[in-house]
Amino acid sequence: MTDSQLHQLKYPIGAFQRPEQITDDQIRQWIDIIEQFPHRLQDEIRGLTQDQLQWKYRPDGWNIQQLVHHCADSHMNALIRFKLALTEDNPTIRPYIESAWAQLPDGKEAPTAYSEILLLGLHSRLTLLLKQLSAEDFERTFFHPEYQKSFRLDVNLALYAWHCKHHLAHVKQAKKFQGKY
Repeated sequence: MTDSQLHQLKYPIGAFQRPEQITDDQIRQWIDIIEQFPHRLQDEIRGLTQDQLQWKYRPDGWNIQQLVHHCADSHMNALIRFKLALTEDNPTIRPYIESAWAQLPDGKEAPTAYSEILLLGLHSRLTLLLKQLSAEDFERTFFHPEYQKSFRLDVNLALYAWHCKHHLAHVKQAKKFQGKY
């Protein structure tokens, strides 16, 4: 497999592109993506057997079960980052090692229903919060020590909307390849 083919498998919808300008319409669209994500994810994994949940979307990638749990882990962190930025002045967030979290027993062995339930509640709360934010709120920032820079909440919203679509595409891809990887 070439590097280009692997990159395509890794980023089936393309890598995240930071928007140059952000409009109110884009913000509404991103909030809608976040609001619908748990339902769309459940639709994709409904009826899959435990063996099918082990299908990977690419060589050396996570399986569907790990992807579901990763989304819950990541989106918990997203809610916390939004809340920190809304209540503190450019707070420093705590990064985490996603690949290590995916290898923990709950990421590899827990039923996906645990994270499905978590995502439903989490995204409901996040959506409720996001729909109430003003344009000024979306300008607030947090500092990410891994990148040594601050991120605005509107850019973080764009990132997490992309993240939802990115991992939904991974689940679809894993189902398409049916255990090839």
